[in-house]
Order: sequence, then C-alpha cells, then structure tokens
Amino acid sequence: MTTEIRTRYAPSPTGYLHVGGLRTALYNYLFAHGHGGKLLLRVEDTDRTRLVEGAVENFLDIFNWLGITFDESPKVGGPHAPYVQSERLSLYVAATKRLAEDGHAYPCFCSSERLDQVRAEQQAASKPPMYDRHCRELSKSDSFARIAAGEPHVWRMAVPVNEVVEIDDLIRGKVSFETATIDDQVLMKSDGFPTYHLANVVDDHDMRISHVIRGEEWLPSTPKHVLLYRFFGWEPPRFAHLPLLLNPDRSKMSKRSGDVAVEAYRDKGILPEALLNFVALLGWHPQDEREFFTLRELVKEFSLDRVNKAGAVFDQAKLKWMNTEYVARLSSEDIWNGVAPLLPESLLDEANSRVRYAVESLRPGAESYADLSGKVVEAFSVPDDKLDAWDDAQLALVGDVADALAALPAAQWNDFEALIASFKSAANVAGANRGLKGKGIWMTLRMAMTGREHGPELGRLIGMWGREGTLNRLHGAVAKRLSSESRA
Repeated sequence: MTTEIRTRYAPSPTGYLHVGGLRTALYNYLFAHGHGGKLLLRVEDTDRTRLVEGAVENFLDIFNWLGITFDESPKVGGPHAPYVQSERLSLYVAATKRLAEDGHAYPCFCSSERLDQVRAEQQAASKPPMYDRHCRELSKSDSFARIAAGEPHVWRMAVPVNEVVEIDDLIRGKVSFETATIDDQVLMKSDGFPTYHLANVVDDHDMRISHVIRGEEWLPSTPKHVLLYRFFGWEPPRFAHLPLLLNPDRSKMSKRSGDVAVEAYRDKGILPEALLNFVALLGWHPQDEREFFTLRELVKEFSLDRVNKAGAVFDQAKLKWMNTEYVARLSSEDIWNGVAPLLPESLLDEANSRVRYAVESLRPGAESYADLSGKVVEAFSVPDDKLDAWDDAQLALVGDVADALAALPAAQWNDFEALIASFKSAANVAGANRGLKGKGIWMTLRMAMTGREHGPELGRLIGMWGREGTLNRLHGAVAKRLSSESRA
C-alpha cells in the first residue's frame, strides 16, 4: 500500500448527488487533506443502462458550490488518468484474463431465464439467492469452445470454498465472512463492461488508493474485494464503512422519505457552509461540544476514530436552525448579494437604499435567502381591504398620522432611525388626541398600512416604503373607508 494518503470519491453518473454521497465525499476530503494527502474523483460509469446525461457536470457544479476540490479528476487530470471507467476498459479485460488464467474466474453461459428460475427455487426454499455455480463445473476445453463459437457469456469470480475472509475495518473493527455466504460474483458482463466489483479493485490499486471510505451498504461486498486483492497479489487499502443516514423515525433515508438531493437544499437557500457543517456531524463527533466549524477547521479536527457505527439521523429541523445561525453571521453585503437575485425586478426598481434597508431590517431570524426574500416581498405587498370594523376615532387617527408624516422634511425620510422616532411620536400624539392608546393605536395603523394583524415593526416598514409609499397606504386606507361609508 502506498505511504501517501490517497482517497477517492467514485460516484456513478446515474442522477443527482445524494446527501449520503456528499457525506462520503466530505469525509474522504477531510481525511485526505487532514493527513496531507490527496482526494481524487473517479467516474464509475460501467452500468451503461442507468447513465444520466449531465450527471457528472451536475456533480462538479455542486462540489464547486460547496468548495470541495479534487486533486485529481476527469476535469483537472492527474498521473493516473483517465478517471472515467468507460475509458479504462483495456485494464479490466487484462485483469479478467489474468484471473481466468490463474483459475480465479470462469465463464458463465447461463441465460437470464435460468438464473431467474434458480433464484425463485432458492427463495421458495428460504435460501439466500446465489448463483449455483453451474458453469463452474464446465471443463476449460468446453468453455473455450463455446466462447470461440460466439456464445454469450459473463465472467464470474471463483470464490474459495470453506474459508473465512476477515476485514479489519477502521470504524467497525474486525468483521468476518464465511465464503459459503459469498456469491460467485459477475466480474465482466457480456457487453464487455466490468461490474463495480472488478473495476473498483483494479482502479483503486492502479490509482494508489490508500483508504477506501464509503457507505455501510458496501460492507457485504468488501470480502469479494479482499479476495480479488489476494488473487492479484496486491495489498488491499484500509477500509472504513460509514453509518447509514436515517430519517427521524430511524428508517433508512431515501428519496421516498424526503429531500435527499443536495441540489434541493441549495435551491431552498441552505448555505454551503451550513450544509457542510451539518453533514460533517452526521455520524462523526468532535473532541468537545462545538457545533460550528469552517471547512478548514473540519480538516484539522476530523478523524475516523470518532465516526460512530450506529446510523445517523438527518434532522431537517437542525439543518434549518444551523442555516439560520449561518445567515445571521453574514455581512450586510453578502446577505444582499444572496437575496437580491431572488427579488422581483419590480421591487428592485424601488429606491435601492430602501430595499437594502428592508433586507437588513428583516434579516433577524431568517432561515435562508429564500425565506428572507419572501419576507421582503411580503413587506412591500399591497394591503387587503379589512377596514369594515373601524370606528370614527380610528379613521381620524390614520388621517392625523398621515398629515404628520406628510409634514416631515424630505431628508428625514432617508434617516431611518430618526424616521422611526418621528413616526412613533406622531402616532402617540394622534392617539392621545383621538382617545386611543397602546394596542388601539398600533393595531389600527398596522391594519391600515399592511392589512395584517402581525408583522415587522411598523417604524421600519415606513423606512422601507418611503414617503410616497407610506402616505399612499395611509391615504388609501382612509379613502377606502370613506368610499365604503358613502356606498352604505
């Protein structure tokens, strides 16, 4: 095994990047960079029936958004190129030939119909479905004659009989497997493409991978890989199998149970720093009680010996809370740059300083850029007509406040803090003159200007609306009331 720490993230381009895949890539990144090593990206596209157009580009775009870089990849190249398995077929053909010559692989001519029948009979007998090794008993001369005649076939691994394969997993410790439970795995398919099991072993060896860090679902396949390393005479890498990601009810996290695509969280406005921080804590714990880490801090802190064996719960509420904390820490310029692209053009046509003021005023407690942009849009929306319950004192209050605000110097409308003080003073004076106080004042004004019973501080809202917008709302409320009375 190489002395340099080298890890890899090896996705299949069959769709979106799953959050479990993100965690695997992140842990490989943290482990490699924490030990001065390298992380490479390898595209495992040997299952030609499931390829999705643009999946690789989507992966790279998301990792770029997250700030996770690869030291070697199809895009940046490297000393072990190519990094796409469909471009490495000659290596797998040579490896299969070597296994066959050494008696570790054999051709299988069984049809899919026969395999289905064998599987059905085993299931009916409550036996685990495995290949019955029918073609393993064929003589080499018979097998090669059938191959020469052009008969379709695959190549299977000849798993040793009555042995124990032991794995020293960096997370789970020693795990043993009886070879009686290990299937004679297909290594090379009839279409000339290798299966995952052969290709990943050949590539991990060729690319000098020192540590294979992957999901728990690959643990049952690991004895097959260890056997292949033995057959080739290669030293295997160290293995570390990560715990499953679970829903809050402890069921396995899947597409049917909620959002599992990383891009879905990006679209919701989750910040990349928050998502990385949250995902890093799914199954790993730091030395202390800290919860917030930059990517650089995670590189220094991460270690495999603090990765749990038990499944990790993906708590959507905690992710939302963590993102809220990250949003709160953003600079005013950063949060404006994140929210502005989400605002309607009609709103951006408003005086820019007032829209910026709205973003800054409404940011406390915002869960994401999208959440904050929604609050800004709502703040500028036109109020509903809900004035039927007003009495004369309330109507007079609204008119008095409109008159007081109309008399303010133009410059004061751009001094937002002074404007808040002037508005409060005008409202309290008008309320006292009309026999209103407290809730009677502020609920009346809020309904007049927003049409809602609750919302942001009114003093800040008038700073967002400006002189014309505020007076239009107040005068409009009075006009609607008077029009309603005249119709009555």
